[in-house]
Amino acid sequence: MSSYKFDCLNVNITDEGVAHVEINRPKALNAFSTQTWTEIGQCFTQFKHDGNVRCAVLSASGRMFTAGLDLKEAATGPLATNSAEGVDRARLGYYHRLFILKFQDAISAIETCDKPVIAVIHGGCLGIGIDVISACDIRVAAQDAYFIVKEVDIGMAADIGTLQRLPKVVGNDSWVREVCYTARKVSAQEAQTVGLVSSLHATKEAALAAAMDTASLIASKSPVAVVSTKHLLNYSRDHTVQEGLEYTAIWNALAHNSKDMPTAIMASLQKTKP
Repeated sequence: MSSYKFDCLNVNITDEGVAHVEINRPKALNAFSTQTWTEIGQCFTQFKHDGNVRCAVLSASGRMFTAGLDLKEAATGPLATNSAEGVDRARLGYYHRLFILKFQDAISAIETCDKPVIAVIHGGCLGIGIDVISACDIRVAAQDAYFIVKEVDIGMAADIGTLQRLPKVVGNDSWVREVCYTARKVSAQEAQTVGLVSSLHATKEAALAAAMDTASLIASKSPVAVVSTKHLLNYSRDHTVQEGLEYTAIWNALAHNSKDMPTAIMASLQKTKP
């Protein structure tokens, strides 16, 4: 697994095929620099093509999951250039759009990775952190976790996925609008109540252990079945029921040719492990 070498991420893969990705900028409170989100995109894109990876767990080192965007870097990056005098606004806007799209694609790599991704949140999860966890399949948290859609406090609308994914994750439009307009702090307990996280645990370590157990269970299933299920869930979320059904019929017409299905059926009948 030596091919997973990054400066801002620690990556370890178990023999079962569970990849543990740890955001590792603790001195900067895991703030997202350009390098951080670029490496996130590279890592999860690589997972998609790695048959040794069946499920992934995403956590962070240090005191919190992430403080959000690295504002020190942003002060000298594209956002700072936007206020410069004598710059052609049309050309500036064109290239700034490309920068945003590249950023979006990096975080969307978590969602488009065929392998399920479980986020483990502890401490603060601010700004870009919401973009990241809403792109994950499953979210678990420590009791000390809290969440803030922070972008309005720095004079912008969230633009990397929160406004598109969070309403579909929690299914409560009124609540989503409230937290996005106000940038108020959401406790771990409230996050569980609205469905942002599926379980709470006493500590970060306990949350991580629970996530690794779930990931191991997922990794024990047929990879064809798991990959198909994630793909079809994502497709169906963004289409009508009928479109989802028709697409699933086409997808499974191919996927059912796998040897995994008859093997699993026989094991179920015989009450043995496939």
